[in-house]
Amino acid sequence: MPSPWMSSFARPGVRLGAILAVTAAAFAWDGASSRGQAATVAPFLAHQAAYDLSLKTSRRSPSIEAAEGRIVYNFSGSECEGYTTDFRQVSRLNTGEGKMVVSDLRSSSWEEGKGASYRFKIETRMNDESTGSVDGSAERTKDGIVVKLKQPEAKTFTLDKDIVFPTEQVNRIIEAARAGKSILELSVYDGSDNGEKVYNTMTVIGQPIPGSRAPTQPDIGTENAALKSMTRWPVTVSYYDRNAKSGSGEQTPSYSMSFELYENGVSRALTLDYNDFVIAGAMSKFDAKTTKPCH
Repeated sequence: MPSPWMSSFARPGVRLGAILAVTAAAFAWDGASSRGQAATVAPFLAHQAAYDLSLKTSRRSPSIEAAEGRIVYNFSGSECEGYTTDFRQVSRLNTGEGKMVVSDLRSSSWEEGKGASYRFKIETRMNDESTGSVDGSAERTKDGIVVKLKQPEAKTFTLDKDIVFPTEQVNRIIEAARAGKSILELSVYDGSDNGEKVYNTMTVIGQPIPGSRAPTQPDIGTENAALKSMTRWPVTVSYYDRNAKSGSGEQTPSYSMSFELYENGVSRALTLDYNDFVIAGAMSKFDAKTTKPCH
């Protein structure tokens, strides 16, 4: 059986799937948006994308010798019919002890176009053995968010009404970037872990990068006509366990993810920081699809 720190390896993938799928479908706006001026809202973008994973840094002793894997996800829908996300992350880590650990995360979700409700199903496997399954839904009411779980066990509970679902989280990140803000704090629920956790998040948004400045490490999207002339922002989202206690007064994030966010919502240059090690993700596939407009 893998050690506890390895079991937690797959968990951020759920949030990454939400971030990627939503950001690649988030608001698009004209070149004036990076200066905080009025923008034109474009339809969300349906697409399929993939990222190749590799080890960037290892901080643990004994260190992880190598890592590889792939993220593949599909996003479809619109504000009128809701947004559907299918996400899979397969990762292989060489622990440096002659052992290979294979993590396989699959998640699917649907979110109502204005964040009124959310459905989710998440499955994780480690070395071909199931390590968890979560299946449930969340409904926003005037008094709070009512969550109904089917798995890992049947349970109903209520969350604070100020908590946001993944699509709303990314929409607010984009709004903050457009307004020139550098810090955004939100509490987020996405159904991950055992389906009961809420994470406090802190998002740091860097200065806009003009489309005329080519990435230092190009990927398959660098020369894509939909991306090459667009402004992008460096973004880092850190996740903190809302129920964790810190004796030092300053809580360490459970993990964080960084990426460059284009003004049409597409993300590139991923970095997944699991504290013990850091994984890089390079875009290796990007296919935009047609979305039926709302009437």
